[in-house]
Formats: sequence, structure tokens, C-alpha cells
Amino acid sequence: MNKPTFGILGLGSQTTAFYLKELNRVFNEKKGGYSTRPFILLNTDFDAINSLLPNVSDELNDIIQSYISELEKTEIEHLLVPNITLHETIDRLVIEKKIIHPIHLTVSKIKQNKWSKIVLFGSLYTMRSDYIPSIFKTNGIETILPSQKDMLIIDEVRKQIYANKETDELIKKYHLMIEKYTANYAVILACTELSIFKPKNKNVLDMAQLQIEKAVKTVLSNTN
Repeated sequence: MNKPTFGILGLGSQTTAFYLKELNRVFNEKKGGYSTRPFILLNTDFDAINSLLPNVSDELNDIIQSYISELEKTEIEHLLVPNITLHETIDRLVIEKKIIHPIHLTVSKIKQNKWSKIVLFGSLYTMRSDYIPSIFKTNGIETILPSQKDMLIIDEVRKQIYANKETDELIKKYHLMIEKYTANYAVILACTELSIFKPKNKNVLDMAQLQIEKAVKTVLSNTN
């Protein structure tokens, strides 16, 4: 059996399932047939983690560090964390393995597309926080936020998807909002729940999808 190239922290049933499904889909798309690739999945007590999010704290540092230390005992080379917000904590830790970092991947893609301004969609905390915009600003990228009213709607969409209570009407409203903002700018999705029901739109850049594609690319480069 091939040696696993990367490990995944299991963080919430719906979002982790989305990552696993997409990883297998993209890998199968690249390799054909029924191709899959082994990885190591370490499920966490996400209720304990989620109760501390979205804020960073020493307690959260300790919990995440303990899980990552478990994964680092294996032979994996890369680590994928299926939660965008948690990377603010990841950045505070000492990690030996290579992180498949969604924000750094997004910066590279924005530069590749030569976008100087983007609109950020995420949780209410993410949209109000300076964490992602400050990284973008350092790289010459201006962050535009949705209106206050729209931010509340986006966060409600996120909450309903997280609770598996989304409706067709809510998803339609979400898609119309993306259509509104992509008329003038690229929209960056910085929340996995928003990734699950994203529409097809060339001006939407999904951080979760960038992580998944990078993970598959890393696997393929190690098998060639």
C-alpha cells in the first residue's frame, strides 16, 4: 500500500465529509478509474474546539497542538486542516509538517489572476477580523467587505448549513448575493460551509477547494 502523503484533522462532520468527498473526486478526476489515495484522518473532539472558536487562546493552542503532535508521529509529510478560521491558531503553533495553508494558497492565486481588490465572504468573525485582510494587505491586495446587512445574511447561511438546516430559498439568496458582488470583483470564500453550496462562477475563489487541489497535486507529484 502506498504511504500516506498527508494527514487530515477531522473537524465537524459535514465539513470534514465535504473535504473527503472532494479529495476523492479530484484525485479520481486526475487519475481516472476508481483511483483513491491513502491518507491519515485523525478525528478530534470538535465540540471542545468549536466552543473556543473563533477567538485564539492558549487553551485552543494546547488542544490543537496535541492533535497535530499525534499526526506528526506518523510518516505524513503534509497536514490539511478543514477549517479556515482555525488557521489563525495554526499560525501560532510550532509544526514540523508542511501545512496546506488556504490563505497562502489564496494569495498566490489572487496574484496569478492579477486581482488587486477582492470581496471576502466568511463567518461574521472572519469578515470583521483583521487576520485575513492583514495578510492580503501585506501582499498588495485590498479587501472589500459586504454590507453589514449582507454580512449578517452570509453568516446565517453559514450557520444553517453547519446545522444541516439549509433551505432551497436560503441557498438561492446566497447565490444571488454572490452574483451581486462578482459583478465587479472576485469573491473569496473563507468558510467551508459556504464552499459546500457554492455556485459555479469564474469570479469565485474557494479557499477550501484550493487546499484540496493542492493536496491532490502534492500526492500526484510524489507518485510520479
